[in-house]
Parts: sequence; C-alpha cells; structure tokens
Amino acid sequence: MDEDQYRSIYRSVNQHKCVFEKAINARRCNCSCARRFNLADREGVACDSGKRYEDCLKLLLQLRQNASFALRVARIDGQLPHANEIRVQAGGLSGLQQVVLKQDPTVPDMNDIDGLLGAAEQQFGQIEDFPYPEIIKAITRFKGRQRRRR
Repeated sequence: MDEDQYRSIYRSVNQHKCVFEKAINARRCNCSCARRFNLADREGVACDSGKRYEDCLKLLLQLRQNASFALRVARIDGQLPHANEIRVQAGGLSGLQQVVLKQDPTVPDMNDIDGLLGAAEQQFGQIEDFPYPEIIKAITRFKGRQRRRR
C-alpha cells in the first residue's frame, strides 16, 4: 500500500482523528474517549466524542501558540515536526496535570485526557483561561525517548 492510498483510507476510516494521537501512541497518556484501531501495520486513534474533540483541539492550539518560545520557533502554523509535536502534546498534558493537581490533589485518574480536561475546566473555566505559563514549563522540561546507541 503506498502512502497516498494509506492516507486516503485512513481519513475515510477515521473521521475524528484524536488530537493527541501522537502522545497516546507514544504511551504517554490515554483517554476514555479514544478508540484505537489498526490499519495496515500501523495504529491509529479516533475520538468518539464530538464535544471533547473540539475542546482538545482548542487546548492543543493554545499549547502550540504558547510554546513557540520554548520550542525556539518564530511561529507555529500547523503540526510541528514529530519530536516537537510529542513534546507539546505529552509535555503540555503533563503540565496541565501538575497544575490541576496543585489546585486539587484529590482529582482522580489523571492519566485520562477527558478527565484531566474536565477537571481543568472545572478549576479554571474556559480553555483560554488555563495557566499556560506554568504548563509551558513542563513542555520545556519534557524529555522524549532517548536514542539507542548501536
């Protein structure tokens, strides 16, 4: 299967691609709204919640916009290179988790993106009002998987 054909079939199978698919596939987090599927020999993640999909998209756009300085890029117009995208997704969710737990340490199951976003919205209101300076610190500190030496 060539890459163009794969992308075409992927789009038809996955109407709502999970916004945090890279972080989920990297096993950095999980989501109760996510549904995993296999196509060819690759794994994909779909979102089963229309409202949460929109919320996650808003969050990711805010994370990208606020992380441009931490990533040392002038502006971000879309998806980043893979390593930086993982850094924004996984580091951003980790930072959001730290901020939410600092406010309320009794919040359960922070490995669930849906639960994390719900708890954060309950504490801070709208996604635009999240404390991004604190969240971006986690993106800056985030270390991806180290390369193996051969």
